Amino acid sequence: MKSFTIIFFLFISATFTISIAQTKISEPILKMGLIADIQYGDCATNGSRFYRNSINKLREAVKDINDNNVHFTVNLGDFTDRNLADLDVVMAELGMLNANMYSVTGNHDYVGAKDNQVLYNKLFLPSDYYSLGFPRLGIQFLFLNSNDISSYSNVLDVDKQVELETIKAKLKAENRKNNYSWNGALSKEQLNWLDNKLKLAHDENVRVVICMHHPLYPDNNHNALNDREILEVIGKYDCVKAVLSGHNHAGNFAYYKGIPFITVEGMIETEADNAYGIVEIFKDKMVVKGRGRVTSRKIDF
Repeated sequence: MKSFTIIFFLFISATFTISIAQTKISEPILKMGLIADIQYGDCATNGSRFYRNSINKLREAVKDINDNNVHFTVNLGDFTDRNLADLDVVMAELGMLNANMYSVTGNHDYVGAKDNQVLYNKLFLPSDYYSLGFPRLGIQFLFLNSNDISSYSNVLDVDKQVELETIKAKLKAENRKNNYSWNGALSKEQLNWLDNKLKLAHDENVRVVICMHHPLYPDNNHNALNDREILEVIGKYDCVKAVLSGHNHAGNFAYYKGIPFITVEGMIETEADNAYGIVEIFKDKMVVKGRGRVTSRKIDF
């Protein structure tokens, strides 16, 4: 009887130990909130865009994100729709987040902004494009500025104007569907920065998640103007585990060379349905837990 008791105790102890180990393995190493296209405006509804309603949706999203104890939140741009003054209202709500927010600008955010740096300061951006690394976890986030080369981003740089004209002429000649004034591009300088960052991450075996406003894939009229050139750079590196974007309020999803491209549904759309997510990153996968219109997904690394 004593022998049986000892064996039973050892069995229970082993089972308990395994259970704890499995629990630790199954816990995410990073958890983040995910928001795209709040696009708040103190103006009347236009079609499916309920500008004023975005604030109540955002308030609900912030509460849920806080309740989930995320490490940080990613905002994919278009905080406002048409007035820089509306940004104060949005930032007051986002200021209620318990953890840091890391953002990119959207095309609408430049409306009414006469100085890009003033806009970046209001959004607490360290730069117009930048990286966020977690060395101990082997993960890095790259925040790109897909408004770098555009007709609306208040850039007086002559070289950038030449780049824009060259890109637009190429798109026109190829009859591309994304040749619209609401789309922007990465400059040659930023593309080079991206290439160098990805090469270093590849060499150091660091997993990369890219965040930007304009989508890159699949082909769509909301894509960045030089989407194919950006894809050419990204597609060279298997260290890229996901690309997150907004801008296309309907959302989208596709794989390019094994890399998942997730376009997050916009919060601005619909009268009452919300749109945001909680993202859990594990060592071997990323899980998007969609809220409202945002699609839930599991991405294996």
